[in-house]
Amino acid sequence: MTAPVAQATLFPDADGVDEKTTRSLLDHLLTESKLYKTGDAYKALLAFIVRMRNFAPFNAMLIHIQKPGIRFAASAHDWAFRFGRSPKQDARPLLILRPFGPVALVYDIADTEGRELPESVLHAFIAKGPVQDSDITRYRNMMANRKISCTLFDGGDGNAGSIRCERIGPKPDYYRYYEMAVNRNHSAAVKFSTIAHELAHLLLGHLGKDAHLNIPDRRGRTLDQREIEAESVAYLICKRNGCDCNSEAYIDAYLKTHTTVDDLEIYQIMRAAGQIEALLGLTAHTRYEKPSSVSQPSLDSTPTQAMLLKEHTHGPLRNDPQCLPPD
Repeated sequence: MTAPVAQATLFPDADGVDEKTTRSLLDHLLTESKLYKTGDAYKALLAFIVRMRNFAPFNAMLIHIQKPGIRFAASAHDWAFRFGRSPKQDARPLLILRPFGPVALVYDIADTEGRELPESVLHAFIAKGPVQDSDITRYRNMMANRKISCTLFDGGDGNAGSIRCERIGPKPDYYRYYEMAVNRNHSAAVKFSTIAHELAHLLLGHLGKDAHLNIPDRRGRTLDQREIEAESVAYLICKRNGCDCNSEAYIDAYLKTHTTVDDLEIYQIMRAAGQIEALLGLTAHTRYEKPSSVSQPSLDSTPTQAMLLKEHTHGPLRNDPQCLPPD
């Protein structure tokens, strides 16, 4: 039994369906909700997604739309097997989305009953501790599998990194090859932040379209728009994985001079953040019971089932749409 086509189209990253249909549905959702038009609302959304690290960023946003202020949520499967709890008889589930199957149901902590929860429940889905240099090596190898080479250069403290399109195959549908540079003199945490920021520029389409990586062409964004989008992605990636970065200060400064965030494409920000987490295996997402038909991967299942992409960078973009300058 196959999933309805209309439902599957919500996940172009996972099943390769029409991006235009997906954008139309999700943009309509965000427009109708009217929740994230002010700077304060946008910051509250980012903080919520940081806390809901057991869900992919977009699904965390869907939960926030339905029930702002929720402290913790999980699937019935995770409540039972991780915490010995189950939904109450009159519990109202929250809807999130996953590819190749029905929408998934998750439950607020207040709508479950059973064993007492440990104080560390909110940290139960963190994959591991602080970033180490060995992690940076692993991330570089993962990016290489996606034709993104990452070299370490000897630079001053103010130069964090850059990313550019190195070359394109001889035909339009050939692979694009990217070159990222990261300052080797920075700490592992700063290198991680730089990788996240630079990959964000790539996945947000700031370097142009890449059909193989399912990246849209969004080179028409202004400098301010590109930077606040990339910094927002970097903030989510770093904070959801226990790593401090300078993105929060950049976001605060941006919001002081922009009373609204109407010009931000929140869907693209959440999409890019989710791709980065999937590629680098950064979080232990909520799991669900397998569908009764053929088992298929879930957006919030283990990262190895959806090896997409990740990125992080600091600094302005050059006018050249295929090159990000060093910071």
